[in-house]
Order: sequence, then C-alpha cells, then structure tokens
Amino acid sequence: MASSSSLGLRLSLLVLLLFGIAANADDAKRDDDRAPKSDSCNNPFQLAKVKNWVDDEEGNTYHGMTARFGSSLPEKAENSVRTPAIISNPIDCCSTLASKLTGSIALCVRGVCDFTTKAAFAQSGGATGMLVINDEEDLFEMVCSNSTEANISIPVVMITKSAGEALNKSLSSGSRVEILLYAPPRPLVDFSAAFLWLMAIGTIVCASLWSDLTTPEKSDERYNKLRPKESPSAVAAKRDSDKEIVNINSKGAIIFVITASTFLVLLFFFMSSWFMWVLIVLFCIGGIEGMHNCIISLTLRKCQNCGQKTVNLPLFGETSILSLLVFLFCLAFAIFWAATRRESYSWVGQDILGICLMITVLQLARLPNIKVATVLLCCAFVYDIFWVFISPLIFHESVMITVAEGDKAGGEAVPMLLRFPRLFDPWGGYDMIGFGDIIFPGLLVSFAHRFDKDNKKGASNGYFLWLVIGYGIGLVFTYLGLYLMDGNGQPALLYLVPCTLGVIVILGWIRGELRSLWNYGTDSSSSTESSEV
Repeated sequence: MASSSSLGLRLSLLVLLLFGIAANADDAKRDDDRAPKSDSCNNPFQLAKVKNWVDDEEGNTYHGMTARFGSSLPEKAENSVRTPAIISNPIDCCSTLASKLTGSIALCVRGVCDFTTKAAFAQSGGATGMLVINDEEDLFEMVCSNSTEANISIPVVMITKSAGEALNKSLSSGSRVEILLYAPPRPLVDFSAAFLWLMAIGTIVCASLWSDLTTPEKSDERYNKLRPKESPSAVAAKRDSDKEIVNINSKGAIIFVITASTFLVLLFFFMSSWFMWVLIVLFCIGGIEGMHNCIISLTLRKCQNCGQKTVNLPLFGETSILSLLVFLFCLAFAIFWAATRRESYSWVGQDILGICLMITVLQLARLPNIKVATVLLCCAFVYDIFWVFISPLIFHESVMITVAEGDKAGGEAVPMLLRFPRLFDPWGGYDMIGFGDIIFPGLLVSFAHRFDKDNKKGASNGYFLWLVIGYGIGLVFTYLGLYLMDGNGQPALLYLVPCTLGVIVILGWIRGELRSLWNYGTDSSSSTESSEV
C-alpha cells in the first residue's frame, strides 16, 4: 500500500517531468518573417549595447534593439564613436525638429507616428543616430509601414522605458551625455554548454551508482559467504524491500503523461507570480528532501554510528541528531536560495538542490523492464515534441517554452531547470536543461545498471556504459539543434530517446537478450513490497 511519501514522490515526479526542454539565451540577431520587408527595410533585428557617459563619467550600459531599417551597428565598441545625446524637440520626433541635432544622437519617445517618420525627421535634422524610448519595460520590433519606402541611413535603436528615463534625467539636469552604440554577436559555441553536458551526465551516473557509492565500507563478509545464493531477481526484490520503491507500469506511464499535459496547459493559462511561488515552494521542499537524503547517505557510509544518537522532539518523536542537524542545514540552504534566486550566483544553489532532488527521485522511481520504458519514453517523446513544436499552431506560442521561461510570471524562469551561465557571451544569459530531460533517460540508464549488476555483466558486454555514451551523444545532438535553430528551445527528448532507448533495444536484439530485457522482473513483481504508479 502506497504511503504519503509515495504520494509526495508522485507529485514531485509530475512537477519535475513537466519541463523537458533544452534552451540557451536568446539569439543576439534574429529575423521575423511576419514583419514587413522591402529593399530598404530588410535588416535583421539585433540586440545592441548602449553605453553612456555623463560628464565624462561612464554610467550603466543599457540594452536595445535595432530597427528593420537604418544602418548597421559595428560589432565592437572600439569601432564605434562616442556621440553627444540630445532630447528632441518635439520629443516624439513626428514633425520638423526645432533642436539642433547635427553630429548628435536624437532621443525620441515612442508614439503618435510610425518609426520611419521619426527616423526621417531625425536624419533631416542632422542626427547621426536615433534612440527610441519605449513606453514599456521591453523591446519592440521597429518595422516599416507598408505604404512607405524607408530611406534611412542612420542607426535606429529602441531602449526600454527605464533606460530612457535615466538618460532624460541626466540631460534635463544640464549634464553632458554621450552615447556609444554597438552590437556584439553571440559566440557560436559557449563553454557553458560543455559544463551543463557534464552536469547532466554526472547526475545520471551518480544516481545509477548511488546504491554502490553509499554502501557502508564495513560489511559482514562472513555473513555474505554463508548466506544461500539467490537468483538476481530475488536479490533485487530483497534489496528493495527495506525502502519504498515506486515501480512505474505501462498504464501509469500513459496516465502520467496525460496528467502532465493537463497541468502544463493550466500553467500556461493561469501562470502568475503567486503560481511561480507555488512552484518555488514545491521545488524547495523536494530539494530539501533530496539534499538531506544525499548528505545522510554519504555520511553514514563513512560513519555508521553517527546516526545512533537521538533526541525526542514534539510532533516528530524520536529523531536522529545527525538527521536533525542536516535537515536544518538543508532548510537554511533552500531558504537562502529562494531569497537570493534573482542574484547572479543563484544558479549554484538551484543546481545543487536540483541535482540532489533528481538523484533521490531516481533512487525511488524505477522502470521494471524495457516494455514499460518503451511506453514511458515514447509517450514522453511525443509529449516533448508536441508542447514545444506543435503547440504554437494551436496556442500561437510554444506552451513548454512560455511556461519554462516564465513569460507570464514576470519573466522569472521556473526552478525545475539546471542552469549554467554563458561566461564568454557578451550578452550573458544561461544555458538550461529541464529536469525531465535528465530523469526520463535516467530511469532507463538506472535500469540498465541494475540489469547489468544482477546479471553480472561487465562494462563492455553490459548496457549501462553504452546508454551513458548514447545519452551524452543525444545531448550533443540537442545542442547542435539549438545552434542550428538560432537558440530556439528544443525538445531534448527528440534526440535523447532514440539515443538511449534505441541503443538498448538494438544491443538487446543483437545479443539475443531483448526478450529478457522486455520481460525482466515480471516473475518477481508480485513478491516485492514496492508500490506501482
């Protein structure tokens, strides 16, 4: 009978596996076929850096976006020129300008007339460039009107409302403001992808080998020698009997993916800042439990007697002092991460909590055989592709990417992702991979390790090593797809499922062991004390 811990695990699985997506920071240059084009209006939209100096003192660097029309910006700051900035008169730049703009960059506010009209008046007034101040805290794609031909030869960049207000404040106070515009491209390959690749593979390998890594160093060898020999399936069943294992079955796999899809749609329509807090709390609860489990397991491996001292607590009863101290540490760690999750270093805490949580989940949730693995991974394969690639045809935007990036929750990304900063990218940002892209293949890799161990297979004639290699190759294909698709989010399971499930099926067929893999554990499933989902 499943207990409350099993119910909590199922809820954690549902939330964790919602997000099967790999993504990196948005591309610095992109094209939009929906925007009107002409011979003089066909520039790609490009992120731009806006450096400024106030009375020769360098200020903050703002981000902007170039227009469909106008001249291009240099890629390097040293190839650009510091130019004085002037507030246009009228401020909307929709009529002949009274202010002298010769050799200056004109600051104009958005509205009243179209962008090409503003640029034409600024150019005719002698401006060498134009900054359009948006009326919101985002960047709008500036396009040409359908009825006009844009003959603009100066660069035109939009900046956010707050950036424009800061520049206007400095100019209104009588200070001299100078602007330097340039548009550095993103590197084709950033080393952060390699670190994320290692983190994902390391998590799966550690989770698969966890029971071996945490086995107490001092064991009763004499008892092991005298104990009657048991079949591999009986050994596996006995090994699981002392802890509650959730064995996923075919029916549960299908129901789970349908439920996950329903929950994802609800998040898409009702995601808000308070709903994001619900996800953060759930992530922290799971992260605390996972981190606690990992620390306790590693500690008891070195010191089996450390957990013997206990203390009586109200409501909790007799509790190990070691367990209590570790719990308090994990609680403080999770609270600190939640409080500082918007800081640049928060990715470290998020990744530690996430990795510990995934290791714990992969210890408690198991695939009994390849038959169930095929059902689960094929359903996940379709789930990932549909909600990333096909959902825009129905919902006009990718449901998975919108929810994962938190577009409807103030731009805060969901915490169910591993992140690593793009250290060599002038635009910063993060490469990310969803927990589902690690846990789904991880369930299969963990099964392969148990199968190899129970059947006394080595590295070369087993399945574990080959699935780890296949998973690594699948991640390489995923990131290759990211770069070929200009950084747009990819359904990572599109590449990972064939490279893991496909590998074990082909190897099993070649070795004549496919039937054994397909029906593995069915003879002892009724004798185990684990629950099914």
